[in-house]
Amino acid sequence: MDQNSDGGASAGAPSTSTRPYLIRALHDWCTDNGFTPYIAVHVDRHVQVPMEYVSNNEIVLNVGFEATSSLDLGNEFIQFKARFGGVAREIHVPVDHVVAIYARENGQGMAFPAPTPEEPNAVATPPAATAAPRPATPLRGLRLAGQAEPAPAPAVVPEPAKDEGRDDGDDTPAGPGGGRPSLKRVK
Repeated sequence: MDQNSDGGASAGAPSTSTRPYLIRALHDWCTDNGFTPYIAVHVDRHVQVPMEYVSNNEIVLNVGFEATSSLDLGNEFIQFKARFGGVAREIHVPVDHVVAIYARENGQGMAFPAPTPEEPNAVATPPAATAAPRPATPLRGLRLAGQAEPAPAPAVVPEPAKDEGRDDGDDTPAGPGGGRPSLKRVK
């Protein structure tokens, strides 16, 4: 079989989407670090969720193991059972409708492009507003998958004075205490 340099199938064969793999990886990362994984889902007729919790064609779902039963993070669909207002519900979400996955506690995660409508004039029916929607955690620091991260503003960090007494050929500025330089994280 003809394979390309990254071990995948030949260029003519269609490749699978990276979205389900990234969702599973970030779900694992959240779980391993004690965070609660949330997914933001674009809701249309292909999504099975409690419509009374949908706002602006979006719903945010807790997909942690404590909040779900029979969680299946598949390549095509995310399926599980969860309780909403004390009532058990079946949830069925096409993977391409997941627009973000992130940790509730710190907002770290990844955003994805929303699905494109199948028909040019297709508009999702507005959900019935029978209950107040759950407040969603802001998606701080998320960007679309495949989108370049914006260049950070240049940080102005004072440069430590050079140790003039050193003659070891190293022109690296000395850190505090005259030793090696120390790194400082600037956000």
